[in-house]
Parts: sequence; structure tokens; C-alpha cells
Amino acid sequence: MKKIIFLFGSRSTGKSSLIKAQLSDSAHYIDLLGSEYYLRLRTTPQELEQIIFAHGDPTLVVIDEIQRVPMLLNEVHRLIANHKVRFLLTGSSAWKLKKTEINLLAGRAWTAELFPLCYHEIPDFNLARYLQFGGLPTVYLSDFPEEELGAYIGTYLREEIQAEAVVRKIPASFNFYKRPH
Repeated sequence: MKKIIFLFGSRSTGKSSLIKAQLSDSAHYIDLLGSEYYLRLRTTPQELEQIIFAHGDPTLVVIDEIQRVPMLLNEVHRLIANHKVRFLLTGSSAWKLKKTEINLLAGRAWTAELFPLCYHEIPDFNLARYLQFGGLPTVYLSDFPEEELGAYIGTYLREEIQAEAVVRKIPASFNFYKRPH
């Protein structure tokens, strides 16, 4: 069995929710969106070992949003080699990791992708709603999908695309979502 699995997917596809629902009892969960682990591991990534073994010998360690602290991949590599720890690493930005020229554990990891919901996964599927708002769980299942989608797009364009200098002029790119009244 592989010792590392990368689970990538766009923001809000449900990676964290799926993992918590399926593995809550069997994995040590480290959420890098929370400041406790993020601040500690960003400055001292070698403390990952102490965090993991503080609660015994874990069967599986989940590190959610690994792209926030890419230097942890070296520690993951070391912990696998020295302690045979298994990892599930999630992230919403695979290309951000690749861009950092960090250890991507080539040949040691499986990669999986979580996509938005498909019609089989949605009770009382509504094609018109799906075509209008897409399959992101937080948007499709919302009572206010238009606002939810607008917020998602605004955040995604600002934080992911512009912050990474992929697109220089956000307003021109943002026009694709403006709805006619």
C-alpha cells in the first residue's frame, strides 16, 4: 500500500468534509487553515513529528491544505522513511505546490482529484440549477446559490489567480459571471 496520497480539488469541492466523515475515528487530522498548526509548522516544520506522535502511534495522518506549508513535504518524506507513517495530503492548489520546486515525493505518492458533485450525488437533481450554478456543494446546495457563487468566484479570482499573477486584470476576467438583469 502506498504511504502517501495527495487528494487535490478546487476549493469547496468537499475534500475536508469527505475526509472528516470517512476518517474521523481513524486518522490524526492536521488542518493548516487553522492558525494553531499553520503558524507553528510554517516556522518550524520539523515539529510535525512531535505533533503526530504526541497522541500515540497514528495509523494515518491527514494534513489538510498542504500547499499552505509546502516545506512540510520534506518532513513527510522523512517520517515515511524513518517511521513508516502513512499520509493523506489535501490541497486546493496542486500547481502552487509544483511551482514552489518543493519535494513532491515523486514515485512515492498516489494522486487523486475530487471534482464537484455530479447528478448521481445530488438528491432531487435539478438540471437547470446545475447548469446555472454548477456542482460545488456549497453553491448548489445553498439557499442563496447566486450569492454563494459570486463570493466563490470573487475569492477564487482574487486569492488564487491574481495573487499568483496568472491574470493581471481581474475586472476583465470577472465579466464572465455578470448576469444580465
